[in-house]
Amino acid sequence: MTREISKGRPVGALRRRLLLEAPVEMPDGAGGRLTVFETVAAVWAQVEWLSGDERWRGERPEQATTHRITLRWRTGVDAGQRLRDGEQVFDIRAAGDPDGGRRRLVCLVEEVSR
Repeated sequence: MTREISKGRPVGALRRRLLLEAPVEMPDGAGGRLTVFETVAAVWAQVEWLSGDERWRGERPEQATTHRITLRWRTGVDAGQRLRDGEQVFDIRAAGDPDGGRRRLVCLVEEVSR
């Protein structure tokens, strides 16, 4: 019998190791504040591509893709944090427990590359 974390998703589907990062503000040395990200945890996840588009920021084009990332339930994950896989960074836009069972956490994320 296959262990499952949710309906139709075997535990083996969480095969990508991501780093969960949270923003931390630090002084920038010139009287201002600088936001950096520190690693909170390493998590196993399933990453599913949802959509993508190209947009312009200033005079430069950038590619933006949205993904659904599913991981085991954990508290303290919310918008403003991010998930990282090497140079690939996923900004968390929303996170929630789809069935209220505290078995899995689904994050809607955006990845922007320039």
